[in-house]
Amino acid sequence: MREPTIPESPRRARGRPKAWDDKSDQNTIKSLDRAMAVFEHLSTTSGATLSELAADTDQSPATTYRILTTMEARGLVEFDAGAQLWHIGPRAFLIGARYLRRTSVVDRARPILRRLMEATGETANLGIARDTHVLFVSQVESHASIRAFFPPGTLSPMHASGIGKALLAQMTDDRLSRHIATAPLDRFTVRTLTDPAELRADLQETRARGYAIDDEEKTEGMRCIAAPVFDWQGEAVAGLSVSGPVSRVSLPQTQRLADAVLRAAADLSAALGAEGKA
Repeated sequence: MREPTIPESPRRARGRPKAWDDKSDQNTIKSLDRAMAVFEHLSTTSGATLSELAADTDQSPATTYRILTTMEARGLVEFDAGAQLWHIGPRAFLIGARYLRRTSVVDRARPILRRLMEATGETANLGIARDTHVLFVSQVESHASIRAFFPPGTLSPMHASGIGKALLAQMTDDRLSRHIATAPLDRFTVRTLTDPAELRADLQETRARGYAIDDEEKTEGMRCIAAPVFDWQGEAVAGLSVSGPVSRVSLPQTQRLADAVLRAAADLSAALGAEGKA
């Protein structure tokens, strides 16, 4: 008997079934889920015994052993017979490296920037360090009539930029000293930090609270709140910020906006493979 043909919706995106958003048990492969639990837990250790893995993942030793030997055949894990320990295998690194090759900070940031703009109502920016400046590489503008505007390709001195100060605050003392010694601390407004001691004090406060504030230091009447973005090696590779007129990005609103920026920076860091940033 011929099985009925189910017409496919022309709107359906390729690679996604009709029930893409259905996360119920019927669309979950439980054995694969258990295997990934073992694999992910093993990745957090420097080696673990079979009994430790079974106990830590709440699975039987027999099930855990089958999972490990299956992944061992794929090179995802390996066994040290002398120490009787299981470790992450070389193929896990290769797969991770392939992911990193296709991961562009700009591409990953785009939806996060849009969500940040919608959550705060202010222009959201992505910037990276270029020598002594911040290079703005992406932006989602606010819908407000009065708004900040930093088109991609804009350069701003790091000491007078929210993103710049967020990145400077992550530098080692030696690297920061070299930066201050070589970068001119030009004045743009009466609030610009041009004294090295004052800049260092501001960066210390920035590091302690997790976010930077450009308090009319580059442009009078504009305020910016920024946080660093980290990659899989824990390096600060970019910064996210919201910026707008001081009438809206007011000091009483600072913590609310900073919380949104910090969440967005953590989301982008996690997307780039940073540990514990989600």
